[in-house]
Amino acid sequence: MKTIGFIGGGRITRILLQGFKTANISFEKVHVFETNEMVLNALRADYPQIESTNTDSSMAASSDWVFIALHPPVMMDSLQSIKNAIKKDALVVSFAPKITINKMQSVLPGIPNLARMNPNAGTYVNKGYNPVTFATNADKTIMNGFIEVFGKLGKVPIVSENQIEAYAVISAMGHTYFWFQLQQLKELGLTYGLSKKEAEETISSMLLGTADTLFNSGLTYEEVTNLVPVKPMAEHENTVREFYKTSLNGIYQKIKPV
Repeated sequence: MKTIGFIGGGRITRILLQGFKTANISFEKVHVFETNEMVLNALRADYPQIESTNTDSSMAASSDWVFIALHPPVMMDSLQSIKNAIKKDALVVSFAPKITINKMQSVLPGIPNLARMNPNAGTYVNKGYNPVTFATNADKTIMNGFIEVFGKLGKVPIVSENQIEAYAVISAMGHTYFWFQLQQLKELGLTYGLSKKEAEETISSMLLGTADTLFNSGLTYEEVTNLVPVKPMAEHENTVREFYKTSLNGIYQKIKPV
C-alpha cells in the first residue's frame, strides 16, 4: 500500500481523487496540502478519507508518491520549501507545464524518481488520457507500479518530455474545445423531442464514430467529409480553424519551456 501526497488541492487533485474512487483504488494514506481553506473544505466534504492541512506540507511531501499540482510560477519555490521532507526513493510527479525535469533536478538533485504528467478530465470517469514522462534515471520498478495504477484510470502513454506541452494543449485542454458544443447539441435535441437519455446516447455514439471514421476508415480527410452531404456549419469552419491556429498556438508558445 502506497502513501500519496498532493501539494495543491485544486482541479487536478480533485480529478485524480475521484478517478481513484471510481476505480476503487485505495492507498494507505492520502495527504493533501492546500493553502486555500475553502478549496480544502470542499475536498474534505467530498473525500473524507483524505488527511489535509493548509499549514504543513511535510506530510504530503513525505509520501511515497508526491504530486505537485501547482501552477508554473510557484513551482520552483514550492519545491524548495518541501525538498527536505521528500524521501530519497519517492516518486515526485509534476503536473505543471513549462518546468522541465532538469529544472526539478536542480532543486531535488538527490531524488532520481521524477516525472511530469498531463492528466485530463476524462480521468474523473476512468476514461483518461494521461501522458507521462520520467527522468532517465528513474527506477523502472517504481515507474511500472505507477503505470499499473494509473492504467486503471485510462490510458497512460510514456512520452518524450519535449511532447508534454503539446499534450497539454491537445489532450489536457482538449475537452474544453468541445464541451460547450456537445451541451448545445444536447439542448437542441431536447427541444426537438429527444429525451435526455436519447440525446446523450446519440451524441456519445456519434462522437466515437466521428473519430473512428476520420482516423481508422482508410479514407482521406476529403473523402470522410464527403460522406455527409449536408454541412450546416460549413460557413463557420474557417473561423474555427483560425481560432485553433491563433489561440492554441499562442497558448502553446506561452507554456512550452524556453
